Amino acid sequence: MPEEISQQKPSLAKQYGLIFAVLSMFIIWMLPNPSDLPISGQRMIGILTFAIIVWINESMSYPASAFCILALIAFGVGTAPSIDKPDTIIGTNAALKMAFSGFSNSSWALVMAALFLAAAMMITGLDKRIALFIMSKIGTKAKHMVIGVILVGCILSFFVPSTTARVSCVVPIVIGIIRAFGVKTGSTFAAIMMIAVAQADSLWNVGVKTAAAQNMVTIGFIKDILKTDISWIEWFIAAAPFSAVMSVVLYFIMIKILPPEIDEIPGGGATIKKMQDEMGPVTLNEKKLMIISCILLFFWASEKSLHPFDTSSVTIAGIAIMFLPKIGIMDWKDAVSKINWGTIILFGVGISLGSALLKTKAAIWLANNFVTIFDLSSMPILAIIAILGFFLIIIHLGFASATALAAAMIPIIISILQNVQTLGVNVLGVTMILQYVICFGFILPVNAPQNMIAYSTGYFSVKQFVITGIPLCIMAYLLILFFSATYWSWLGYV
Repeated sequence: MPEEISQQKPSLAKQYGLIFAVLSMFIIWMLPNPSDLPISGQRMIGILTFAIIVWINESMSYPASAFCILALIAFGVGTAPSIDKPDTIIGTNAALKMAFSGFSNSSWALVMAALFLAAAMMITGLDKRIALFIMSKIGTKAKHMVIGVILVGCILSFFVPSTTARVSCVVPIVIGIIRAFGVKTGSTFAAIMMIAVAQADSLWNVGVKTAAAQNMVTIGFIKDILKTDISWIEWFIAAAPFSAVMSVVLYFIMIKILPPEIDEIPGGGATIKKMQDEMGPVTLNEKKLMIISCILLFFWASEKSLHPFDTSSVTIAGIAIMFLPKIGIMDWKDAVSKINWGTIILFGVGISLGSALLKTKAAIWLANNFVTIFDLSSMPILAIIAILGFFLIIIHLGFASATALAAAMIPIIISILQNVQTLGVNVLGVTMILQYVICFGFILPVNAPQNMIAYSTGYFSVKQFVITGIPLCIMAYLLILFFSATYWSWLGYV
């Protein structure tokens, strides 16, 4: 781990962030209540402010903050007057149901199932075998190795529905390659390899619906608010071309800004072959998992066209098969230690937070004021996408989790788009496009867990990540606008 991480003292934000969050929440609660905003909505805006502050300054862990949010909704909203019957309070029982509503959402079930699928990949080692196979076919030129890392991020996004799990799989492989080749810390080749691991996975979070939890947050809100769904193949057709183009852009940015000091790696093919040999022959469980994964991919891709089964139900059925005696590939004891339960808790509470903002009319009130302040109602659709996209990129600089960012912002964004729907805005399509922007954790290592996993290896500096991440983010933002004006408009999403 880099020395600056291990020796860094807690910042003032971390030391006093929780106090600031609580004070900010109570100040909002104590402000005069606007006539067009229910008191419960005002309480929810205070709770949203609390959540954003603790998520930005990381004064407490995400799972711990999730439990605080549950309690605040239960008592903060529970003691507020009912919207329909102002003479009575909502009650903690009803508010607690609101706080736990996210855990009954089908998107939450999909994320939970996806984490078990990622655990199966780690238990069997299939993800590592796929990555090594791809790297073995790329060649040993330094530039080819960078292409290989980007391609691995692309391929694994189809089979491993967890960004953190994908990067955790590839990073040890890249470390092994770097060490075997005798590349020292400080090498630009090592830096671009590690940075490319993280950035490629972030890019393909956009292209594949099941690749990231934040996509499921947005899908959940789209189902609840817009009463519609986006199939796996619809998402892929819309988003994959963007990820493919940006993967090429990523390669040229990395090579141009951090040109590798070596042209070809002697003995590179032999090193990868040695790593493959150490894995041994393909096991029966790996074969089973590959068959199950391919079947799942088929059902995901053919949703709404060849069968009526939704992605969540199909994935849960696949996990059930993995646990079956003799037929399956793992047992509960194997899987439970590989699951990030904090992500599951945060995801459920994140959906609940957004739902509560909607039910208390807080999201609508915030959206109305946002539209009025920025005069969005008089702007063309492309300008609205540009403003909201830029806003999300800036606010993401303070977030270490795209899932948390989606949970806080997507309900408000949907309300904003509904507010300007008279302009002919396709609320579903533009929400999808802005969700792609939420995946842009390109600029700082702390903007995404996958970035921090790569950064913890010590093979690149914050400066190297930033000087490659800023142009990558600029190009991604410009491509969002270009696709909005052309490809996505042709598809009817804009």
